[in-house]
This record gives sequence, structure tokens and C-alpha cells, in this order.
Amino acid sequence: MSLSKTRTSFYRRLYVAGLIDAGIATSVPALVEASGMPRRTAQDTLGALGELDIVCEFEQSAGERHQIGHYVIRDWGPIDARWVAANLDSMAATLGYPAPSS
Repeated sequence: MSLSKTRTSFYRRLYVAGLIDAGIATSVPALVEASGMPRRTAQDTLGALGELDIVCEFEQSAGERHQIGHYVIRDWGPIDARWVAANLDSMAATLGYPAPSS
């Protein structure tokens, strides 16, 4: 069965949010390393989380300059964060990404 662009986009957003929430990958370089997705895809996916009402914010590290910090999920909106956490491996396999390692 081939996956629609809608489903892969939805899963990609949930997958990225799940990696951030689990603390597995909380920056763009970490997302690229953990998933193998291109940098631009990781950046675009982060920017699109708001379309699902997932509130993801960048936290500047104390005393640092030049965008040194990490992303955090502040609110999952209508999404069940427990379902996302329980299905990260399945979403990774569906998307062709490596299984997340915590």
C-alpha cells in the first residue's frame, strides 16, 4: 500500500514532535541525525507543527547567544502525546526512518 502525502506529512509531524518531547532530538541537527531527513525537511516540519495545534517553542540556553538552545513541546493540542510516544517506532518504519533510540 502506498502512503498518501497527507498521511506521510501527518506522521512526519507527529514523529518530529515525539522525538522532541522524548528528548531524543531537540534541535534541527539532532533531528537530522536521528531521522536521516534532510535539514530543510526538519526545519519545515518544525514550522508546520502549529498547523496541528502542537505548540513547539525554541528555548534559548541561559547565557548563550546565536540561537543556542533546544525545542520543547509546550502543548500537544488535540493530539494524544501517549499515542505518539507509543507509536514512534511504527511511524519511523512507515516513513522509512531509523527507529528512534532513547
